Amino acid sequence: MALNYIWIFFFVIAFGIGLVKLIFFGDTEIFRLMVDGLFDSTKSSVMDIALPLIGIMAFWLGIMKIGEKAGAINFLSRLVGPFFNQLFPEVPADHPAVGQMMMNYAANLLGLDNAATPLGLKAMQGLQTLNKSEDTASNSQIMFLVLHASGLTLLPISIIAQRAIYHSKDPTDIFIPCIIATYVATLVGLLVVAFKQKINLLNRVVLTWLVGLTALIGFFIWYLTVFLSKAQISEFSKIFSNVTLLAIPLLFILGGFRKKINVFEVFVEGAKEGFETSIKIIPYLVGLLAAVSLFRTSGALTYLSDGFKWAFSFIHGIDTRFTDVLPIAFLRPLSGSGARAMMLDNLKTFGADSFTGHLSSVLYGSADTTFYIVALYFGAVNIKKTRYAIPAMLIADAAGIITSIFIAYLFFA
Repeated sequence: MALNYIWIFFFVIAFGIGLVKLIFFGDTEIFRLMVDGLFDSTKSSVMDIALPLIGIMAFWLGIMKIGEKAGAINFLSRLVGPFFNQLFPEVPADHPAVGQMMMNYAANLLGLDNAATPLGLKAMQGLQTLNKSEDTASNSQIMFLVLHASGLTLLPISIIAQRAIYHSKDPTDIFIPCIIATYVATLVGLLVVAFKQKINLLNRVVLTWLVGLTALIGFFIWYLTVFLSKAQISEFSKIFSNVTLLAIPLLFILGGFRKKINVFEVFVEGAKEGFETSIKIIPYLVGLLAAVSLFRTSGALTYLSDGFKWAFSFIHGIDTRFTDVLPIAFLRPLSGSGARAMMLDNLKTFGADSFTGHLSSVLYGSADTTFYIVALYFGAVNIKKTRYAIPAMLIADAAGIITSIFIAYLFFA
């Protein structure tokens, strides 16, 4: 699926809904709202996303460059090479991109959002060096992005913090549901792409890694829930994340010093790459986020949500409380800030410890901003033909959303 068709689809649907509202319902404000949203999104895509990203990108890609020179990335490549070689058969086991992808996944797993994005962009650039078609996403790039966007995380720090702000008696009680929902989304995304790329997952290496990762996550959950109180879990999440964010640069710098390289010069070299990448993605962000804004402000998402509520109202005996949270599910792939605002509004309106408050929290953490990620990561390497990446990512999102609803009923109904 090319970004060109998605872009046209959003514009056409938004304009069509606007015309219907104007002609049949006399809504004379709809086009003004759409235009205001258009200008706000184009401004925020540069001022609120691209420009702040420059500093983060410059720092972390500088650190990554030190890690490469110090041999840390090659070490990670050798460590996970046997497993990644099964999922990414086009990528040599000792290629730097393997270690870069591992760093990105580890940052996501630990909730290190500020580090995950630049590390992921570096990995995407590494995969692009192996891409035989410069403007078309490779199999490896699609697999990497789908697994990245599924957002498997062990420490949903930001959601716990927001729940605490809204006076939840137990802000961390969404801890296990969030892990389960993101794990299912990741697993479904992996299965979809593996099926499409004809990757055999039923072999000893893959099964060993998947079972081992599942056991590790299970042990992590068991340890935290058995040996730590709820307040201690929240405190552990904050401390562990911050220590990790500082430990990674320190270990890379010490490794570079041990290798007798000029770490600051290497850092500056990598930081320049981060600046160039941040500038390169601006046109992609502006174009796609503008289209998403039009789609949202036209009311398309509201109609979609109302349609689902109407359909479920005919099913007798079903608890339809989950339909109050569906707007978050539909908006999350399009706008992270918009979905976050809806989640916070539900926490405020219904209460952080209500069923709706719990489901909103889990649902928000179970999916990611698919179209923003596509614009950001593919834009960084000038990929225009995304093939089946977006459908696969949306399927993973849907799996996370459905799991979130079932888990919320299981834990909080």
